[in-house]
Amino acid sequence: MIKLEHINKTFEIGGKTVQAVKDVSLKIRQGEIFGIIGFSGAGKSTLVRCINLLEKPQSGRITIDNEDITNYSGLKLRQLRQKIGMIFQHFNLMPSRTVFENIELPLKLTALSSENRARKVNELLELVGLTDKAQNYPSQLSGGQKQRVAIARALANDPKVLLCDEATSALDPQTTHSILQLLKEVNARLGLTIVVITHQMEVIKEICDRVAVMQNGQVVEKGNIVDIFSNPQAPITKSFIQAADNFETFNDLIRLNSSITGIHPDQPVWFLTYRGSVAGEPLMSELYRRFEVKANIIYGNIDYFKECIVGKLGVAIEGEAEKIAQAKAFLIEQKVRVEVLR
Repeated sequence: MIKLEHINKTFEIGGKTVQAVKDVSLKIRQGEIFGIIGFSGAGKSTLVRCINLLEKPQSGRITIDNEDITNYSGLKLRQLRQKIGMIFQHFNLMPSRTVFENIELPLKLTALSSENRARKVNELLELVGLTDKAQNYPSQLSGGQKQRVAIARALANDPKVLLCDEATSALDPQTTHSILQLLKEVNARLGLTIVVITHQMEVIKEICDRVAVMQNGQVVEKGNIVDIFSNPQAPITKSFIQAADNFETFNDLIRLNSSITGIHPDQPVWFLTYRGSVAGEPLMSELYRRFEVKANIIYGNIDYFKECIVGKLGVAIEGEAEKIAQAKAFLIEQKVRVEVLR
């Protein structure tokens, strides 16, 4: 549905040329929730603004529904942007207008009558759960309520695409969860294609079908969310996932031989990643039953995705060397990824 081909975007800053996006190609499918993650300055926000031509690339091609929009301008560009909604980190609401008026604002540029505009706004207020806040002003709302208003306003023109640029970065975890649940509901009910820009892997984990990881203006890894979480390839992807899983703290304890883990300094430690039906099997008990190898769990994490479960375990191993080797081979046969931490 959205196709980006060899997109390049540069800026002139302080007499220097900065390449914000370098030869990026992506395909975003109709009706999916697609995530783009990267640290600040990675180029992700610039890239997503190329989709609605808020930023025009120096080279490359942008196609939406098989139509090349790269050189749109004037009326065609305005019509395009009506079909691409966008929400931001800081909501961008008009402080002097009520919630109702904020949502109605884009509809005033259409041929809808005032009665039809009111009907549309009330439908959107119900969708985002703010029917009772119609006459409130933004200053009277919480952060989560403001973002709900911004979502309703972005949906006013029945867009095909919704771009979310760090839409939950200013919100607390509980409110972030509620906004992500709303976006998933909007995606399911309206069949809307949603592109999520974030630096938070927790957001990607909770809402996205597929993800692209950006670093220094380039896409360094992309794929299905389950594949990325169960077997990340790029170092930056591993860093994001480990931070989200609190793995880095565990790894530091192992590296420093911390006594808090309760294991001997020379004891082998494995990091196991498994997915699907394997996640529900008592693998650690099976290692002892088959090979008399004890696996003491010292770290654990399970992620639940639309498609399957991805589990991760840090285990301290005890047993005879030959039996340990057999146990490792058995795990690999069961499609468990085994990393030897020490």
